[in-house]
Amino acid sequence: MNDKTVHIFTDGACKGNPGLGGWGVLLRYGEHSKELCGGVEQTTNNQMELTAVIKGLETLKKNFSGSVIVYTDSQYVQKGMSEWIFNWKKNGWKTAAKKPVANADLWQQLDALAAQFNIQWQWVQGHNGHSDNEIADQLANQGIKNFQAA
Repeated sequence: MNDKTVHIFTDGACKGNPGLGGWGVLLRYGEHSKELCGGVEQTTNNQMELTAVIKGLETLKKNFSGSVIVYTDSQYVQKGMSEWIFNWKKNGWKTAAKKPVANADLWQQLDALAAQFNIQWQWVQGHNGHSDNEIADQLANQGIKNFQAA
């Protein structure tokens, strides 16, 4: 992995949808890595997928000038940030059907964070043996367990 690139592997999980949720993040920068996770009492899987990316980006220094690759197994997140968000913003956070964008508060928070960095959005197939994505999945489930134990 390139020393000037931060690799952020993210995942969200939900027990029931909506229900108890968790998010997990694995960050890799050169030889360094960091794991993050957390849980929420009442949420959706999509909200946890978005939260994982937000939490990962929040750990970066605002003056980080290298590249960032966000890996997600959520096409909702990947396509949202790579394709859909441009029209949502242009249409005042409305969909093509003129309905409010679901989770607009999280999308707006993610959009503001993403604007600070040079990000590539990479979709990976979940539960398909990608070791770093599997770690993010385990962290998301750990976030649920930690929340339940608290």
